[in-house]
Amino acid sequence: MSDSRPRHAAADPTVPSTAPMSAASLRQALRDAGLRATGPRLAVLRALYAATGPVSHGDVAASLADEGWDRATVYRNLIDLTEAGMLKRTDHGDHTWRFELRAREAQHEAEDPHPHFMCDSCGDVSCLPDDAVQVVAARGTPKAIRRRAFEVQIKGRCDRCA
Repeated sequence: MSDSRPRHAAADPTVPSTAPMSAASLRQALRDAGLRATGPRLAVLRALYAATGPVSHGDVAASLADEGWDRATVYRNLIDLTEAGMLKRTDHGDHTWRFELRAREAQHEAEDPHPHFMCDSCGDVSCLPDDAVQVVAARGTPKAIRRRAFEVQIKGRCDRCA
């Protein structure tokens, strides 16, 4: 997956930065979002910080299995973090919810929605650079295009699967 680190930190203090964070910083980000800093939440947040693009519940659960966190605990915490505004949950057309840090997403949304590329062979999803795709409002397009309230998802074969 490609790296999509933001150019500057998000303004909202309840939204984590995507820079590596200490355990104390992760705890504080959870508290600022109104959540208790539990072991599973810290583990899930660490996994999302390590990701370079949107990841599925299964990906996160697999990465945390060696730490002893079960799939149900991981899922509950992904949902809690999403509801608290720290994560964004999207379906890239394959009926699999993927999660990414809202800070990463907020950077793109400040300018334009950012596009994602999904490999139709291996299923990997990566964030594309902001200038990879341009969507321009034209006569007859939905108002969402003018408001920049849409998502762009491109499917094809990634370089590893090509």
